[in-house]
Amino acid sequence: MLNTETGKLALAQQFSAHGRQQEDGVLAIRAIAMPADTNPAGDIFGGWLMSQMDLAAGNMAGRVSQGRSATVAVEAMQFLHPVKVGDEVTLYASLKMVGRTSMRVHVDVWARNRFAKEGQKVTNADFVFVALDEDGNPREIPAT
Repeated sequence: MLNTETGKLALAQQFSAHGRQQEDGVLAIRAIAMPADTNPAGDIFGGWLMSQMDLAAGNMAGRVSQGRSATVAVEAMQFLHPVKVGDEVTLYASLKMVGRTSMRVHVDVWARNRFAKEGQKVTNADFVFVALDEDGNPREIPAT
């Protein structure tokens, strides 16, 4: 839940405005799916896609918390379409909630065949992070 008394609602609104804002959030990562990332069926391994999502969400969480943060949960992930070798994978992140020590980052993933003009949404999920101090203990997220 957003804490307006410490300015964290303003932080969430301000952070969402950084970078080029898209309908699905701020552009966080763009990568090309490679053959080494495939599962036995020849599609891109879901674990590779999830790791890219964690990187995108973690980048935003680190900037918001102004320091170290760790993933503590991933919620509501569903694979909508397969990603193929050579597809351009684009990840958008949006800050959904900032609490005292935790934050929720939503990530949308789109894939575009390298020869196509349009892509399609392939998955999305919410990542929950906790801000950590130098000893690995939860710490408060600084206000803006």
